Amino acid sequence: MQTATEQQSFCGRKFTAKEVSLIQEVVETCAGLSRLELAHTVCELLEWKRPGGGLKARECRDFLVRLESQGVLTLPGKKLCGSSTPRKLILPAEQGQVHSQLSGSVEQFAPLDVELVETRQQRQLFRKLLSRYHYLGYAMPYGARLQYLIYVSRPRREVVGCVQFSSPAWRIKVRDQWIGWNDATRKLRLQHIVNNSRLLVVARIRNLASMALSGVLKRLRADWLRQYGMDPWLVETLVDRQRFYGGCYRAANWTILGETSGRGRMDRTHKRHGAQVKTVLVYPLVKNARGRLTIGG
Repeated sequence: MQTATEQQSFCGRKFTAKEVSLIQEVVETCAGLSRLELAHTVCELLEWKRPGGGLKARECRDFLVRLESQGVLTLPGKKLCGSSTPRKLILPAEQGQVHSQLSGSVEQFAPLDVELVETRQQRQLFRKLLSRYHYLGYAMPYGARLQYLIYVSRPRREVVGCVQFSSPAWRIKVRDQWIGWNDATRKLRLQHIVNNSRLLVVARIRNLASMALSGVLKRLRADWLRQYGMDPWLVETLVDRQRFYGGCYRAANWTILGETSGRGRMDRTHKRHGAQVKTVLVYPLVKNARGRLTIGG
């Protein structure tokens, strides 16, 4: 495979040798992703967008194919794309509105039933709940992802929560310092980290969030390994400190590492420092997770 030593031009955009090298790193590191998922990841990292803000995923996918033809990288085999049917608009719920009328202590409804989202119907329900009741709404996460629906079975079966995991943040200063890896090691082992990118409860049931997290984490490692062929050792999450304390994570013995700079992944011009500070927490899925990430365990 060739080393990225020259800049590239494609569809009116010039890519520096450093950016091409980053694209190589994404393709090599994100094992198990489809070509479209890789294209979304690259567009996110390089801010390759249309005037209206949408990602130039189609152009990026074509660019990746060209780089492959030049011997710069090797793409995964082609996969069938999903439906191109326009999505329906889902209006957000009014403040304070919840999906379920159940209330009380989680012990009254235990055990919870955790279902991996696999069918079209499950995906539609997951998207609807996130779109209506999560303050960030629903957006297709870049890179790898697994989504779960949380159900109770009494007094009747109904969904009470959603949990989503996706590809890890490319760089988080406090996380990377805590792990203690260098750039070369991070490149090799970053995909052994999974990001808990969404957590939503839609019923006023005490301690529901922490029990839902616990139930999902018991199966996450096996599900992720089966789906993507990569064994996750550590889960990370970022909690918006202006909105949440993160009590369910703290109660479940997640480790608090510190805070982000507040810039966000897409602030490549360093103009948003402190604008959206988040608390960084991690949870090991295996013994000596930090050691495995630094020395390969």
